[in-house]
Amino acid sequence: MARSLDEHLAALRTTYRRLGPAEAAGAAREGALLVDIRYAALRDRDGTIPGAVIVERNELEWRLDPSGSHRLPQAVSYDLPVVVVCNEGYASTLAAASLHALGLAAATDLAGGFQAWRAAGLPVTAPDGTPTRPTPSIAAEGAPA
Repeated sequence: MARSLDEHLAALRTTYRRLGPAEAAGAAREGALLVDIRYAALRDRDGTIPGAVIVERNELEWRLDPSGSHRLPQAVSYDLPVVVVCNEGYASTLAAASLHALGLAAATDLAGGFQAWRAAGLPVTAPDGTPTRPTPSIAAEGAPA
């Protein structure tokens, strides 16, 4: 049965609970591993989330498989809470579903991705390494006063 990517994403998103920016920040404070899968050009342009681990999307499963020889030091259990972050929350859905298939049942993703995190005014490390707190809403920057 053929279906569009939007239909596929919608179906995947019914299999786990996605987190909003504030929930993802809270999960990280409680020990969840934030994993930024954005490619380098986006990180260089927009910055990163302090404390997030950078893992290229094509290496994600190898780095987070607790039984794998190429795993991250943090990937010690299939019960590890993982929050996958992409740019806008699309690729992270596919990535979280792949982690579920691997047995990481506590994996989820950040709805809206890095852009939602930044728009929520949560901490971001600028590309030059300077910690910043961006404006609460990107859309509000262009709104008339």
